[in-house]
Amino acid sequence: MSVRIVQVDAFTDRPFAGNPAAVCVLTAPASEEWMKNVAREMNLSETAFLVPREDGFQLRWLTPAVEVDLCGHATVASAHVLWQDGHLPQGQQARFHTRSGLLTADRQGDWIELNFPAKAVTPADPPADLLPALGLKQAAFIGRNAFDYMVEVDSEATVRALDPDHSTLRKIPVRGIIVTARGSGAFDFVSRFFAPGAGVDEDPVTGSAHVALAPYWGPKLGKTSMTGFQASARGGVVKTRLAGDRVILGGQAVTVMTAELLA
Repeated sequence: MSVRIVQVDAFTDRPFAGNPAAVCVLTAPASEEWMKNVAREMNLSETAFLVPREDGFQLRWLTPAVEVDLCGHATVASAHVLWQDGHLPQGQQARFHTRSGLLTADRQGDWIELNFPAKAVTPADPPADLLPALGLKQAAFIGRNAFDYMVEVDSEATVRALDPDHSTLRKIPVRGIIVTARGSGAFDFVSRFFAPGAGVDEDPVTGSAHVALAPYWGPKLGKTSMTGFQASARGGVVKTRLAGDRVILGGQAVTVMTAELLA
């Protein structure tokens, strides 16, 4: 058996930046064990598996450790591959049936726009070890949604300088921790995302974090359209637009490798 696998850098317009994801477009569902093995072999924050079905594709996202309910960058990568490899005509909407319901992707010039459910945070009391594990003494805001904690800090410089204790963060029973601040330059806000509990100490660019960031920053900034920068070592740009209980995420994507799985 051979299966084509494509590695894509998402939320960037250049190779070796943004967030890498592997994409497998299958002709029929694969076994759970095989998908887990492939995800571990690729050792990326997510590997996406797609199977054609009526009205779109079934889409699943696996980290090297777990299957996740929502992933933005691997969805951008999946749409990019469907159009690039001719699984869909260039102008046709990509429709994904996922554990988070129906998600869609549309091409807008060089950008791919995803329609995702908003996952707004509400104020929450943090675990006692959350701020110390982040190396913080205080925060402007701490909240939580179904997936993650969000921590707002005083400045972009603080976000960029974080050096968390991942072993302690790993013990906190959530998918991840978003740390954010108002942007100081070309971007409305900046963020970083830590998810050691999901097998990813720091995710380079996290689309699913932006479905919480956009509803949080929109009212604070008085905007419905914003641009976020995720300030990881690789870095990446996510455009956001509020649309009721949905968030439109905009990202670019670049193919960096194609390969053939032989097992």
